[in-house]
Amino acid sequence: MAFFSSFKSTFFIWFLVLSSCGNNDKVHHTEGATAVQAKDSVIPLPVTVGANRTKLYLEELKDKKVGVVANQTSVIFKDSEKEPSYVHLVDSLLSLNVQVQKVFAPEHGFRGAADAGEKVQDGTDPKTGLPLISLYGKNRKPTADQLKDLDIVIFDIQDVGVRFYTYIATLQLVMEACAESKKPIIVLDRPNPNGHYVDGPTMEKKHKGFLGLQEIPLVYGMTIGEYATMINEEGWLEGGKKANLKVIPLENWTYETVYSLPIRPSPNLPNDKSINLYPSLGLFEGTNVNAGRGTEFQFQRYGASFLDSTQYSFSYVPMPNFGSKHPKEEGKKCFGKDLSQIPTKNEVSLHWVIDAYMNSGDKSNIFITSGFTKHAGTETLQKQIEDGMTEEEIKKTWQPQLEAFKKIRAKYLRY
Repeated sequence: MAFFSSFKSTFFIWFLVLSSCGNNDKVHHTEGATAVQAKDSVIPLPVTVGANRTKLYLEELKDKKVGVVANQTSVIFKDSEKEPSYVHLVDSLLSLNVQVQKVFAPEHGFRGAADAGEKVQDGTDPKTGLPLISLYGKNRKPTADQLKDLDIVIFDIQDVGVRFYTYIATLQLVMEACAESKKPIIVLDRPNPNGHYVDGPTMEKKHKGFLGLQEIPLVYGMTIGEYATMINEEGWLEGGKKANLKVIPLENWTYETVYSLPIRPSPNLPNDKSINLYPSLGLFEGTNVNAGRGTEFQFQRYGASFLDSTQYSFSYVPMPNFGSKHPKEEGKKCFGKDLSQIPTKNEVSLHWVIDAYMNSGDKSNIFITSGFTKHAGTETLQKQIEDGMTEEEIKKTWQPQLEAFKKIRAKYLRY
């Protein structure tokens, strides 16, 4: 998948790509956490993603039959000024004579083109001829039969640090399957673009599902490698099992590092702004309000035909497009707000969900109760909004659970 066109203008002049396609331990882009001193300035070192640190995991794959859990973000960055300046992990491993046997694909598929919620079919990758096994179709967890001919599994998917983003659920189920089949698993770590804070309502046990398998906050502030370690060490796998887990860590990245994702992690997260607003506007997924799907500003605006048009100067009409074949309010004039130019958020904001609720003529139009509860992880949030509580009052009720989670989280932070 191509670089985000909207990201190009944000890249720093020190954006460097230092890795070859599979045999170099250095790489990649944006403002790093560690710096080298130049004559008149400090130049940040480039961030190295886990996939690029091949010296730390290639030996583990030697003479092994390998399964890879991957999508379009599973790339190794190359030392090249050409676009795209990366190679897919699967292609790189094959070029190094690693015996990749099959690929497991999460929501949106191996190439990342399927709509949210759209079932992904098993098949064959036309480029490599490898079997593709969907983990967002008939089964969401690899079966023992699917793993029996493998010696080891590699998991490499870019996460965005939001509980209802389904890749962490896929991670847990893959780890469970590997633990049950006694297959080692290697997780290649990647930065979390929403890793700089912890916020939001905490999942309640009775509402666990594929939009949240664990009782964690909406935004949990960990990389996918750190989260994998927490799953394993906290005994969260089925039956308290532990996976034979190895995490390949990042280099030159901390939670203060500015990092733009060079590949959209899913069809409706096209740029930095959408990823930053996703924890807040993603709550609209459990309502009848459109959150920008069917436009080129997904998760950067919201609106609906049933919102009070006198309260909004902004409107738009959602239409089918890439990643949204049938958007909410398709073909209807939606009244709402454009958020594409607001400053970066460092919290989950309830302002816009409350605004939409207050400006709906028929308030029963807003919430799809089961869907909103699944995204929020609790029935309480909907009730608090309906009862007229302010954002500040609601967020105060989150604090005890957030503080309890932060104590657990602290044990597994490594950056």
